[in-house]
Amino acid sequence: MAEETAETNQPLLCSDCFTDEGLRIDAFKLGIEEHVKCPNCHSQEGRKLTKELIESLAWRFFVGGTTVRCDYGAAPVIQCNEHHFGRSDISPSIWLKDDIRLLEEAAQLGFFHYGPRLWMIGEVEPLKCLQDESKRSQIIKRVMKEYPEKTLEMGEKFYRLRICPQRPADPAEYDSPPIALAGKGRLDSPGFPIMYGSQDIDVCIHECRASTDDDIYVATLEPKRNLRLLDLTHLLEEDVTEFESLDMAIHMLFLARSHSYEISRAIALAAKETGFDGIIYPSFFSLIRTGGHPFEATYGMSLRRYHPEREKYAEAYTIQNFALFGRPLENDLVSIKCINRLILTQVGYRGHFGPVEY
Repeated sequence: MAEETAETNQPLLCSDCFTDEGLRIDAFKLGIEEHVKCPNCHSQEGRKLTKELIESLAWRFFVGGTTVRCDYGAAPVIQCNEHHFGRSDISPSIWLKDDIRLLEEAAQLGFFHYGPRLWMIGEVEPLKCLQDESKRSQIIKRVMKEYPEKTLEMGEKFYRLRICPQRPADPAEYDSPPIALAGKGRLDSPGFPIMYGSQDIDVCIHECRASTDDDIYVATLEPKRNLRLLDLTHLLEEDVTEFESLDMAIHMLFLARSHSYEISRAIALAAKETGFDGIIYPSFFSLIRTGGHPFEATYGMSLRRYHPEREKYAEAYTIQNFALFGRPLENDLVSIKCINRLILTQVGYRGHFGPVEY
C-alpha cells in the first residue's frame, strides 16, 4: 500500500510538457511547485503533475471545457475515463494531438464523445409539465405542498443594491419598483412588484450587472415582523430518478435564462395566493459565485441526488436570494437600517480553458 501511494504521488508530467496554451495554463494552476526535473520534458520550472492531478486536468479541460448549456440543463460533449484507454475517438485541433497522447499515457485514460442521459438536458417530467400551460398548475400545486416554509426573522439583515438611484439617501428608492414597472424580472409580473434582495453582497452586484463605472448604493434592510417565505432552495427527499424529480426541475428552472421567467412568475403568484410573504430562491449566479460546475454527474447520476453528503453539496453551490412580494417598505414589512455607497476597487476572474474543436 505504501509503495502504491508513493507511486501515485510521483510527478509524471509538468505544465511545460504541453503545446496548447490553455492546457498549459490550466496545468500550471493545478500543478505542484517543485524545482525538480520533469520525468517527461526535463523542465525544472513547470508545475509538476501527479496521476491524480493529470486526471483532474483532463476532466477540467475536456469535460468542463466542452460543457454546453441548453434551455434547461447542461452536458459535456466529451467525457474521459479509464475504460476508454486506448480507444479515444475525438478529433481535436492539430496542436492538441500530442498533448492528448501525453494525458492518455500518463493517466491511462481515454477521451470519447459523450451521449448524456437525457435528464441532463432538461428531459425531466415535472419541468416539461411546467413548460406546458395546460399542466403547469398541477406541478405548481406540488411545489406549494412539497417545499417547506422558512421564516425570515424580525431583525435578520439582508441587502438590496441600486445603481444610480435618483435620490440615494431616500429609503423609498430601495423599495420594489412601482407597480407600473413590474414584470421585467424573474419573479415579478405586471401589477405584481417584488423586492429582490440577498444576504450575499457579491451576488447583489452580479444580479444588478454592476460595473466599475456605475454609481452603486446598497441598503441594509431587516423585517419588522417574521416573514413567511417559501424555500425553493431546499433539497427535496425523493424516491424517484432524475427524470421524475421535482427537485431537479426547480433546480434547472432557476439556473435557466429569461425564457423560464413565465414559469417562475407563475410560481411566485401562487405563493402569494397561498399566503406567503415571499420566496427564497437560488440565484442564477450561484455557480459563478461558488465556482460550481452545472449539473455535475458521475456515470450519468446527479451528484445533487447521489452525493454521500448531498445536503452539504447542494448548499455549497447555492446562493440564496429573497423575493418579497408587493412593496415591503411602503407596506411597513421591512425597514432600512442604513444606506451606503459601494465602491468597486478590484474585480477578479477565475476560469479554465477547453478545446475549440473535438
